[in-house]
Amino acid sequence: MTTLVIFTVAYLAVTIAIGVYAARFVTNAKDYLVAGRNLPLYMNMATVFATWFGAETVLSVSATFVQDGLGGIPADPFGATFCLIFVALFFARAFYRLDLLTIGDFYKKRYGKGVEVLTSLAVTLSYLGWTSAQLTALGIVFNSLSQGAITLDQGILIGAMVVLVYTTMGGMWSVALTDLFQSVVIVAGLIYVAILATDMAGGMGKVISHASAAGKFQFWPTGGSKEWWAFVAAWATLAIGSIPQQDVFQRVTSAKNENTAVRGSLLGAAAYFTLAFVPMYLAYAALMVNPEVVNGLLKTGGREVQLILPTMVLLHMPLFAQVMFFGALLSAILSTASGALLAPTALFTENVVKPLFGQMSDKRFLLALRVTLLFFTAGVLIFALNNTSTMYEMVQNAYKVTLVGAFVPLACGIYWHRASTQGALVSSLVGLAVWAICEKFYADADVPPQMWGLFASLVGMLVGSFAPQLVRDARQDAFARG
Repeated sequence: MTTLVIFTVAYLAVTIAIGVYAARFVTNAKDYLVAGRNLPLYMNMATVFATWFGAETVLSVSATFVQDGLGGIPADPFGATFCLIFVALFFARAFYRLDLLTIGDFYKKRYGKGVEVLTSLAVTLSYLGWTSAQLTALGIVFNSLSQGAITLDQGILIGAMVVLVYTTMGGMWSVALTDLFQSVVIVAGLIYVAILATDMAGGMGKVISHASAAGKFQFWPTGGSKEWWAFVAAWATLAIGSIPQQDVFQRVTSAKNENTAVRGSLLGAAAYFTLAFVPMYLAYAALMVNPEVVNGLLKTGGREVQLILPTMVLLHMPLFAQVMFFGALLSAILSTASGALLAPTALFTENVVKPLFGQMSDKRFLLALRVTLLFFTAGVLIFALNNTSTMYEMVQNAYKVTLVGAFVPLACGIYWHRASTQGALVSSLVGLAVWAICEKFYADADVPPQMWGLFASLVGMLVGSFAPQLVRDARQDAFARG
């Protein structure tokens, strides 16, 4: 155990060193936020892959698969993969050509300051759950490695400090360089551990046959309309609700040109979808190797189910395999957590703080970014320490906000010339209001609250844009009416 802890400390030190090294490439806000738009294909692909391949994929989705099968995880990896494909095919070129720093800049250019601030606040708040999931996972890792000497809450605090240090220094360059390094570790570590787990479980064919016999490959919902609506809503929440997210936007637009942005997104999506099944396979192999421990964790419920893989590795794997697994796990978490902290920081500073203070010098803006990063990390810490949901649940809840409050104005802003500032305001406000009301009073209805919110957002855009325009249309030259 001492050797494993020493390795973990050394790995974290290397990660921080890479992040600090990345600071040498940062001379202005564009470098800090989108890596100067200079990333080649292999780096862009690695950052897109790392957008999703984090704590939720390794610990939470794998545990949910063991519990509920493929039918229990339509959001991730299926919805998450479709999100990256949709972005590549329908949004990447538009984002890149507009030469924007944040997704909030799109709303400002297309609809004006009011919509910019409203949607930017909605997107920023949505990151609380997503980023908290990553910090919770770091807490689980440190708690497991120390055999309980470090509590979950203490582990969350330590993890937050590590990510904060290297992200503050180099911004998107830190994210990109650490993502590249960490992606290699993820692939090597998980594949090696999967090979060992296969031998322990009696072979790949035995694991797959056992899962199939247990009905774990049943993907489509059984039952009535309520089950189908729940399935579609879970998929749409990630597939559509995460399109207007700053981290997705940031990673796509950091590419060196728009063709690289499209190809990097598609390749990143393919890599993510393929590798996301490895932790699921590992978790089911763990059930076959030690059914008593795994079933005990499943019965406990809550956050405890996410300990299936760490527990199996610590109980049944040799030291080198433990090093490889926890290296891969830390890589997955850190690569996602850094982007998850930087994204809302960039959005809030550029599109909420900056308009309040008018013109800022580049030096002052960089300082504002780093200060905001510190405060957002503190907010995420508070949220993580007081939340008992699993990471899968945290992520699902996070993207409901952007699904109902930001997606329709984004899609219509690109593809419907008639969309107006008034339409966008009505769309966002009505979508958020209807969703909040349904969450409060009709959470158990056949149609999930976020689907009512999405429908209301679309109706709000149509009504607001066709009605007499009481709000001045504030689109800028890039979107001028033809």
